[in-house]
Amino acid sequence: MREKIKRYVAIVGIWLALGLLGTGCARSSAMSQETADTSTDEDMPAWKEYAQEPIEFDWYINYSWFTTGWGENVVSRKITEETGVSLNFITPSGNESEKLNALIAADSLPDFITLGWWESQVDEMINADKVYALNELADEYDAYFYQVSDADVVNWYTREDGNIYGYPNSSFTPKDLEEHDNIGSNQTFMVRKDIYEAIGSPDMTTPEGFQAAVEKAYEMFPVVDGEPLIPVGAHVFNEQGNVSFDQYLMNFLAVPFEENGEIYDRYTNEDYITWLKMFRRLGEEGLLTDDIFIDQRTQMEEKLAKGRYFCMIYQHTDMAAQQKELYASHPERIYLAVDGPKNPAGDDHTLTTTGINGWTVTLISKNCAHPERAIAFMDYMLSEQGQLRIMLGVEGETFDYVDGKPVIRDKVNQLLSTDRTEYDRIYGADDAYWMLQNNVMQLQWQQEIAEPLRQITEWSYPYAFYNGQYDSFLPDGSQEAYEDSKIEALWSKTLPELLLAESEERFDEIYAQYIETREEYGFAHVQAAKTELMKEAKEKLGIK
Repeated sequence: MREKIKRYVAIVGIWLALGLLGTGCARSSAMSQETADTSTDEDMPAWKEYAQEPIEFDWYINYSWFTTGWGENVVSRKITEETGVSLNFITPSGNESEKLNALIAADSLPDFITLGWWESQVDEMINADKVYALNELADEYDAYFYQVSDADVVNWYTREDGNIYGYPNSSFTPKDLEEHDNIGSNQTFMVRKDIYEAIGSPDMTTPEGFQAAVEKAYEMFPVVDGEPLIPVGAHVFNEQGNVSFDQYLMNFLAVPFEENGEIYDRYTNEDYITWLKMFRRLGEEGLLTDDIFIDQRTQMEEKLAKGRYFCMIYQHTDMAAQQKELYASHPERIYLAVDGPKNPAGDDHTLTTTGINGWTVTLISKNCAHPERAIAFMDYMLSEQGQLRIMLGVEGETFDYVDGKPVIRDKVNQLLSTDRTEYDRIYGADDAYWMLQNNVMQLQWQQEIAEPLRQITEWSYPYAFYNGQYDSFLPDGSQEAYEDSKIEALWSKTLPELLLAESEERFDEIYAQYIETREEYGFAHVQAAKTELMKEAKEKLGIK
């Protein structure tokens, strides 16, 4: 996820990237000047005043895979009816960073922008005064923001100037995990059910057991429908490494995040190195196939839908659609979550949830011609009514109340379980519009999780671990951030070399060179800076 790409964009490249994109200003067909003076009553939502005044906003989503449209499905039609707002989504067709950089450089940011909270462009847009302070919009146009936003989240995202510029989705606080036992982690170790059971449902928590299971699976099932089995699957390799083989594996091994009050160097943990060497042995045997080093998400989804992977450390939500396809076509091939790699002590996994930073943040551009409508719409989406819409949809169409509780209709659930694309086209609930989703608020309406997702979702509940205090966000443009980016790039080059090393001796040589080089790049300086950030975050979160 955490791409950090240099933002030197030639002017010709800017205009090529922009293509026929408009200016990003909202288009209102029934907006009078007088309506700018809107609600400053915290209990009176401004969006209710605008329902009969149609307006369209451009909303940039910094993910090329986002394809859900607006206006055709049940949810988007109802939201437009309730707010007067229609949305025109803009997504990059190629590299996300290049597209967003081009928009920033040409001063053509759309009305709303959604991107990862860690992306360098967040600071860039704020520092260049290209986005509104949400609190200032709330004070002037819609104080309802303070009722529907989370005070802890607002405090966390408030900057030194006293302003909050972006609001996150999928945000959890330490208190949330204490108060709920049904918050899990996306991080999952999965095996293909039929193959796993055919090889005797072995224990894969030790390096020896893991290696033996992978070898036996490939020996017994080398081919899937005429195509080679992929013994071990993983997330994509990118400019930071591969989360399956670094961050997630460390979490499965319960590698600590801090030690003696300082950020811990997880990459030198002995248990982690032991497991990396086991994966190297699998690579030497040809069981780390080329696919995992070159495939992007689209290719992975195609292979997941066929059940071509035996096992993988992966985010289960990223393969939910493919799991449903398998359940419909080859139910014996669905993936099960089982206990994965563990440290020698057998400690429970420490699988992280999203922290208070959330996943993405949404900002309102100063190109927006009607910021009063933008903040009102954001507040609607953050409200219980908005969250009910984006999660469950519309009563009588997607769900009904039974004994006072909302229950999704059977035919809607059936489509959701078999064809996510068609479900989004017709209904558009189940967080199809996830940009401002509040997972904690939505727990009050949580439905019984349908197969085949229940097991892989609920498996992680006991292992969910809060680590928001360690989400170091080194200031963009700082020396530490520059050094950290160099170290990340070095690791992204080193990791595949380690996994594909021809011998353990060669592995040790590559690893030693990595340690030496990262020290030259300023590793000690970066660790010290991250330790200070951790201390500040703990104080802000009230964690001792």
